[in-house]
Amino acid sequence: MEKKRPRSREKNVTQGKGDVHKRGEGLGIGPVGYDGKNNSSSNESNESKRNGTRKAGLSIPVIVIALVLYFLFGKGKIDIASLISMATQFSDETQTTLSQSPYNSHSANGVQTSYNSINETVADGSRSKRTKIIGNGKDKATIMVYMCGTDLESRSGMASSDLSEMAAANLGNNVNLLVYTGGCKQWKINGISNNVNQIYQIIDGKLNRIVEDDGDKSMTDPKTLSSFIKWCAKKYKANRYELILWDHGGGSVSGYGYDEKNTSSSSMTLAKINKALSDSKVKFDFIGFDACLMATAETALMLDKYADYLIASEETEPGIGWYYTDWISDFAADTSMSTVKIGKRIADDFVAKCNEKCPGQKTTLSVIDLAEFSNTVPSSLSSFAKSLSSLIQNQEYKTISDARYKTREFASSSKIDQIDLIDLCVNVNNSESKILSSKIKNAVKYNKTSSNITDAYGVSIYFPYKRTSYVDKACDTYKQIGMDDSYSKCIKEFASLEVSGQVAAGGSPSSMGSLFESILGSAFSSSMGGATSSTNSSPSSINGQIIGQLLSSLLNGNGKLIHGLTNTNTNFLSSRKMSNEATASYINANRFEPQNLVWKNISSDKVVISLSEKQWSLVHSLDLNMFYDDGFGYIDLGLDNIYDFDENGNLVPETDRTWLAINGQPVAYYHLDTQDDGKNYVITGRVPALLNGKRTNIYLTFDNDHPKGFVSGAQNDYIDGETDTVAKNIVSLKKGDKIDFLCDYYTYDGKYNDSYMLGEQLIVKGPLTISNVNVGNGKVKLSYRFTDIYNQEYWTSSLDR
Repeated sequence: MEKKRPRSREKNVTQGKGDVHKRGEGLGIGPVGYDGKNNSSSNESNESKRNGTRKAGLSIPVIVIALVLYFLFGKGKIDIASLISMATQFSDETQTTLSQSPYNSHSANGVQTSYNSINETVADGSRSKRTKIIGNGKDKATIMVYMCGTDLESRSGMASSDLSEMAAANLGNNVNLLVYTGGCKQWKINGISNNVNQIYQIIDGKLNRIVEDDGDKSMTDPKTLSSFIKWCAKKYKANRYELILWDHGGGSVSGYGYDEKNTSSSSMTLAKINKALSDSKVKFDFIGFDACLMATAETALMLDKYADYLIASEETEPGIGWYYTDWISDFAADTSMSTVKIGKRIADDFVAKCNEKCPGQKTTLSVIDLAEFSNTVPSSLSSFAKSLSSLIQNQEYKTISDARYKTREFASSSKIDQIDLIDLCVNVNNSESKILSSKIKNAVKYNKTSSNITDAYGVSIYFPYKRTSYVDKACDTYKQIGMDDSYSKCIKEFASLEVSGQVAAGGSPSSMGSLFESILGSAFSSSMGGATSSTNSSPSSINGQIIGQLLSSLLNGNGKLIHGLTNTNTNFLSSRKMSNEATASYINANRFEPQNLVWKNISSDKVVISLSEKQWSLVHSLDLNMFYDDGFGYIDLGLDNIYDFDENGNLVPETDRTWLAINGQPVAYYHLDTQDDGKNYVITGRVPALLNGKRTNIYLTFDNDHPKGFVSGAQNDYIDGETDTVAKNIVSLKKGDKIDFLCDYYTYDGKYNDSYMLGEQLIVKGPLTISNVNVGNGKVKLSYRFTDIYNQEYWTSSLDR
């Protein structure tokens, strides 16, 4: 039998001793690592605490220069193009951005999923397009940009950067470009109000204010969006209407937008977007999202009633986001250009500019024909969903779980459970999946990705695995937007069996408790009130009555067996089709046995963990944890997918006392995701830090071409529950940046003490190097985390070195 094991990161050991130590006083910011929000033990009681990405935009010095120039040249119409152009020239002379990534513009890594040519054919039976193009350049277009500036602008001037790109376009006489501003505490361009919403028209490189005060309305209120659309359509009539929603994006479950001035209004879910568009009574040529994660099947199905095309990204949008100047100029030069060609230009410019300005960051953008999508996809999606439900009910949950785990996932650190739908079909590989895959690919008229991302074909979908607490919310959204209920039933079936597998293992009231029990032994277990879910003492078998009791406990809110689940988000459990007896029978036959996670001495100097191939087949991921003993407590150095196996396939511990380091300094590193098709792989992880004083995650990438890894960017870390969507703020590091690495610190009895700065401050002077170095003289404790097909975690006992 072939020995299948999780893929390990390649370890590059360099000379030197790291001298691990915490620095300064406790920061009081809460956990930054394993028990923080970014990993699988995330504190889901506050699900709005998220991590994310949006464009770097202009640096603060650039904006300051622009403001000085503004005051020098007067306070008339805001001539953004000239101001930003002059400021940027100065910035280019004084600042050097480091390209941390070794990627060039066309370095191939694995299967390229970009579609090299556009497809303007349409499947038979698809509705006719609602927008009628006159031709010969006689069409008139109104482009509506709904720009919720939010912290993307107040922190980094990202909206200002895009406004400058719009102002630099040659608009001509047949294009109206209108921008609605709001949702931001501090606009960087003087003249845009921080207090009230406004409407601007861009004409001749200037931002011309045409509505002075539209009130301090929430930008995530459907009424605000609807009002703007109706106003534009009435004042600037055209035969082609385009709508772009600019801000954070959260995809299928959370939808669009975060208003930093009206945080209580939450995001604009797909159901709320549906209401806004329905109330506006305007039909669009295309609706685009310059926001993360909105190229989903759910978004496309909802938008069909209001637009002919969707232009959006499956992945988080990095760095600079959409580039506006050239596609707007092209469109203005030929207002009869086909929508697919417009979308191709947007996608090509977006990927090219990101590759130029922030190489190595993943970029995707697709153009979806909503008429064809709504015609061909719903019935095939329904058939596919029913086939998955049947497989689960026929005792083949593992087949679906394995396929789900292998599928391309987006925003993996945020655990929103969005995956590429075609890639899921490929991994399931049944007749229904092949039909659905074909229908989706035909409806995606153009798809562009960066060279470092594989298996991203243009349309994603929500499929629970890492966070089952979102299932009820997703299914409620599906009902509100009118989706067929077959898919809801499918994901409920999957999530129900996943949760059943977790409760059968004992649940997970405290993942860190499980880790410390493995480290500190039975005394700690007693202090925690008994065995926890991920220990090695779960029952050897269960029956239907036990399963029923455990699930009823969850439904009634009488026990928090699964972290993040309460009686408010577990309705999906009550609609499962498998009986308690069938569920128990399946789990007993496909159950990871944690009692086998015992270090066995096979020689005087070698210990291993030996599992059967059947047990290994139930393991989805494997990670190494290291705790460093500084003489007063434990410094948590994170989770790394570093491991080795002997000739018999047994796990051999990493005992060389080395850990991942940046520029020779050990850091707390947390493995996030591995994409591995057997030939090509991409491994990503994060390092918590303060970047120039602001809490940040620094992202590392390892792949076939760069096994030693590289720094692929940094992104703001939201810690105060600001948003339940994902922001675009990935930036490249530049010379002079000051980095203070962070770590979590625990007392000897397993209690989280505080988070501290780790090691000494690093000032960026050039590209950063990644290696493993010796951690120093202190004792270390090593433990491995196994994650099974139910996304349940188990820990080995610790090894002292």
